[in-house]
Amino acid sequence: LRRATDATAPPARPAPPVAAAQPSRTGATVTAVGVLLLAVTLGIAMDPAAAGIASGGASVDRVSTGHTTTVDVVMKNTRFSPDTIEVPVGDTLVINLTNDDEMVHNLVLATGVVSGSVAPGTSRQVDAGIVGADVEGWCSIAGHKVLGMVLTVVAVGAEPQSGDDSPAMDHGSASAGGASSAADDLDLMREPDADFVARDPALGAAEAETVHALTMRVEDVETEVSPGVTQTLWTFNGTAPGPTLHGKVGDVFDITFVNDGSIEHSIDFHAGALAPDRPMRSINPGESLTYRFTATRSGIWLYHCGTMPMSVHMANGMFGAVIIDPPGLSAVDREYVLVQSELYLGAQGGEADADKVAAQFPDLVVFNGIANQYGARPLTAKVGEKVRIWVLDAGPNVGSSFHVVGGQFDTVFTEGDYLLRDGGSTGTGGSQVLDLAVAQGGFVELTFPEAGSYPFVSHIMSDAEKGARGVVLVSP
Repeated sequence: LRRATDATAPPARPAPPVAAAQPSRTGATVTAVGVLLLAVTLGIAMDPAAAGIASGGASVDRVSTGHTTTVDVVMKNTRFSPDTIEVPVGDTLVINLTNDDEMVHNLVLATGVVSGSVAPGTSRQVDAGIVGADVEGWCSIAGHKVLGMVLTVVAVGAEPQSGDDSPAMDHGSASAGGASSAADDLDLMREPDADFVARDPALGAAEAETVHALTMRVEDVETEVSPGVTQTLWTFNGTAPGPTLHGKVGDVFDITFVNDGSIEHSIDFHAGALAPDRPMRSINPGESLTYRFTATRSGIWLYHCGTMPMSVHMANGMFGAVIIDPPGLSAVDREYVLVQSELYLGAQGGEADADKVAAQFPDLVVFNGIANQYGARPLTAKVGEKVRIWVLDAGPNVGSSFHVVGGQFDTVFTEGDYLLRDGGSTGTGGSQVLDLAVAQGGFVELTFPEAGSYPFVSHIMSDAEKGARGVVLVSP
């Protein structure tokens, strides 16, 4: 429609590798699914017969038999049981859904029929309409389809379909049932609005208290992750990454974890060593638990949601940092913390695209949750000041090679120890990058020799070009 009505519209972008890797999802198929689901969702006035949709929403190309097939389907262990239903062509299909799992599920059919959320221990009846062709269904809660929560309706007696371009056979992207991605609206050269406020990267001093009591609350928050691009992130205390905790070796962290989100979540602190069975368990919306750990070792540690699929929960914002200062850590003039992560964009305002996450094809790689924010709102320093920058790679999939353009590191601390300290034994040693695998972290120290703008990047350059860059603005 855009191309038909706007002669200035740019040509369609090529499909990303994740789509190319799935031959059955042709461009025509994804477009058909997107248009069909949009019509169902928005209630566009259209002729159901012309659209191939029965009154119940199912695909139909046969006359109704007047018979109803009713099937009981149980949702448990992120599976539909049975996961294949055989229905005579022309029958109306009614599905009695029962959720015997410990988490919320739903059922979405490729025809546009949606069950709505089914809470644990409850049931719901779904009228799938008249069955005229094979239809696929899935749980649309982010990541559940990737875990195998797929249902197939087999139309017994249906004529073979030509090709794989039937919308009834394609459930498209997990993010929006085949809807367009917010990646289509990315412009990494666009400046943020004048009132944009970047996340404060400054790290304050660790509190003097030896017991840190904190509530960590899960909240679903629509967040602008790049100018003009929003996603509904699952956050700890409203931000992604969550709050940075800061303490000393021997400190105790007493965490009250509260799930105010829409699905089940959990939390895992790498900064503590303890049996994960109870404190790291998943809890449903409205529930809470207590997580208490002692920081016995120094470093910058990842915390994250550990609910499966963990990759999707982390990609949708559920991570943060705990900094435990090494004993004898020297004083510096400025201290910053940068958490690198990836974003796999679903529809505008939607959640992460689980298919992109599984394919490890990020749309954005960012520091502290927002692409290029520190290019627009630089970090600051003065000539001759000692600056320490903590870096954590939260992933979930991509490593980091942290570099400051025009700068040299005289101190490098990574994964619990110094690789280089004050230039080494000769005092002349230096380092150009802090290289980190996913879930690793450390810090670098440097002094800027003259005033100017010093870019910092992940030196995995394609990731820098996807948003993992910023600037340190150094004044005289």
